[in-house]
Amino acid sequence: MDTATTAAQVTQHLEPLISDLGLILMTAGIAVLLFKKLKQPLVLGYLIAGFLAGNHFDFFPSIKDIKSVEVWAEIGVIILLFSLGLEFSFKKLMKVGGTASITAITQIAVMLVFGFMAGKWLGWKEMDCIFLGVILSISSTTIILKTFDELGVKAQKFAGIVIGSLIVQDIVAILMMVLLSTVAVSQQFSGSELLFSVLKLVFFLIAWFVGGIFFIPTLLKKAKHLLTDEMMLIVSLALCLMMVILASNVGFSPALGAFIMGSIIAETTQAEHIEHLIKPLKDLFGAIFFVSVGMLIDPNMLYEYALPVVFLTFVVLFGQSISSTIGALISGQPLKQSVQTGMSLSQIGEFSFIIATLGMSMNVTSKFLYPIVVAVSAVTTFTTPFMIKLAVPFSELLERKLPRKWLKNIARYSANTQSIKSVSTWQVVIRAYMVQVILHTIIITAIILLSSKFILPLVEHSKFGNAIAALITIIAISPFLWALSLRRVAVKEVQILLSERKYRGPIIMMILLRIGLAIFYIGFLLNIFFSPGIAFIALIIAIAVYLFFPKKLHMQYQKIENHFLKNLNDREVTKVERRYANLTPWDGHMTTFEVAKESNIAGKTLEKLRIREQMGINIAFIKRGEIMVKIPNGKERLFPGDEICVIGTDAQVEEFKNYLHQNEIEVPDTVKEEQIILQQLELNKENEFIGKSIRQSQLREKTNGMVVGIERSGKRILNPESNLILEKNDILWVVGDKKLMANLFQE
Repeated sequence: MDTATTAAQVTQHLEPLISDLGLILMTAGIAVLLFKKLKQPLVLGYLIAGFLAGNHFDFFPSIKDIKSVEVWAEIGVIILLFSLGLEFSFKKLMKVGGTASITAITQIAVMLVFGFMAGKWLGWKEMDCIFLGVILSISSTTIILKTFDELGVKAQKFAGIVIGSLIVQDIVAILMMVLLSTVAVSQQFSGSELLFSVLKLVFFLIAWFVGGIFFIPTLLKKAKHLLTDEMMLIVSLALCLMMVILASNVGFSPALGAFIMGSIIAETTQAEHIEHLIKPLKDLFGAIFFVSVGMLIDPNMLYEYALPVVFLTFVVLFGQSISSTIGALISGQPLKQSVQTGMSLSQIGEFSFIIATLGMSMNVTSKFLYPIVVAVSAVTTFTTPFMIKLAVPFSELLERKLPRKWLKNIARYSANTQSIKSVSTWQVVIRAYMVQVILHTIIITAIILLSSKFILPLVEHSKFGNAIAALITIIAISPFLWALSLRRVAVKEVQILLSERKYRGPIIMMILLRIGLAIFYIGFLLNIFFSPGIAFIALIIAIAVYLFFPKKLHMQYQKIENHFLKNLNDREVTKVERRYANLTPWDGHMTTFEVAKESNIAGKTLEKLRIREQMGINIAFIKRGEIMVKIPNGKERLFPGDEICVIGTDAQVEEFKNYLHQNEIEVPDTVKEEQIILQQLELNKENEFIGKSIRQSQLREKTNGMVVGIERSGKRILNPESNLILEKNDILWVVGDKKLMANLFQE
């Protein structure tokens, strides 16, 4: 009887779970077909499909168990964030540069204020206003990338700025989710709590990233021959869910854990394969997530809050466009690219839904906020393609309507910010010291905390348990203590500063600070495992041992660092060598060299260089930027910066290496990097060049450069002909020698 009852209960539970999933997928499938036919974003179709399948629409079959749909949606968020992490990678964040960072941060800062003030104007409570500000500040990566693909603009310059900005926005969104959780729990703005949350997030991000890059690529590489597609998918999802559990246990959202693991796997050689395997799951659960979002649209509530929906839609369209355009202008982009960037970022999407869900799940936001956000997202998703298409005509309209003086100032500022800027010696040294201190401090702290939590409980009941735990921990952190205190960084720049007496004091203080930190960590560790008296004696012994074995510690640290860097860079190296790995025969091996900028062999053909005849090596390929020349023939020339992949024995490869070094031209130490600059010259009525052609003006001879552009009556002429006559009020853009340009412009 009990068995039959249990079976009936299982049947009753399974039936709505399966039928609801079937209904979701059926409506999503119809929406995909319909919106693909209409050439509209699929996300919009999923939202409408969710509305039709929800309990608020009576003319269509509705879901029966909302709880099961919420579980599917939560899995969807995890898979979606894991996929975004696979496309993200921290190395991309380091490469996006100042333009994307300034654009993203300007947009987020302005929209946080706009969103909060909009909520206040609507009379909402403070927590609704805070969440609204964050929700309206993040653009949609999914919608923008799909729109770029559909419009075919991904290769344009502004698209690179937009994608870089989205990368920065994604990481800032993760940070703000953590901060919102802190604010929501405490129900107040506590500066110390927010600071603690930020430091906690930074600590775990760096610790997880460093640890993940050190271990996970090695694991995947060692198991590569055992992993089928099925096993690779299972292992990837297991790693993702493991990080989800870990993030949840330390007080972060599961979405953060999924995103971090995705970004770690993004640095492995298997990243593209895993991304390909995950894509069907991402599409499936992404559809379920967006459909579940649409289910929460209540038409009665939308009717009641129609005015806020319209108002907030205009805030997003105009606020994000204007703030992003201003950010791009501040970063030094021309007006046209800035307007294109701003108008592309004028929508909200997946992160806004996730943040709205966070507020709703914690019961800190009003019920009306979520459907309003979904409605605003639906409208701005629909308008995104039109905003991108209208960006160029609108920028041309601005160029016609704005005062000429404004346009000149924008163009001048853009040129000046994009010119090469020198980095001071102090900046290099301080940056290098900061990286050393922060990175090794986090690694040492993480090892000590892990040891006290996992190793100490295992051995503390034995006679010498504390001593054993302390010894294991000191051995584990000793290479990092050495690197923190004694490793030399920015050697050349430090020597330059030490040569000047006024800088010796600060440099020595920085070195002593690093040594002091290392001693503090040894004491901190020993104090955890021993009483203060015993800890002090052990500290003296530890320092003595530490100072007597610096070479061994250096070698051990070098091994750890090389392993980490190899894992970090393997994906990029493998992209080049993957197709040619099977070319290496017998005892030969394949090695890549770069042709130096000052090499004598640059510009010569392989036939003339006779490399194979002289050294017996073969050239497998030449990589020139994005171009790959496979198995080059004798007519192929070598150029500065070319990467040459050669196949030969150890002796042949060594001979070729020496050959490259022998053909490098010595460059005097006095040569500075910043020799060529771009500068603007405005021809006023007294200027000697007016009425002359570019050739007659002898600007080329006087600046050892060239005129690359002329702005005349609001029109721009790129790379003008040498017979073009220069007129009054022309603005010339000249590239030339820094000293000669300075002399010319002072005349």
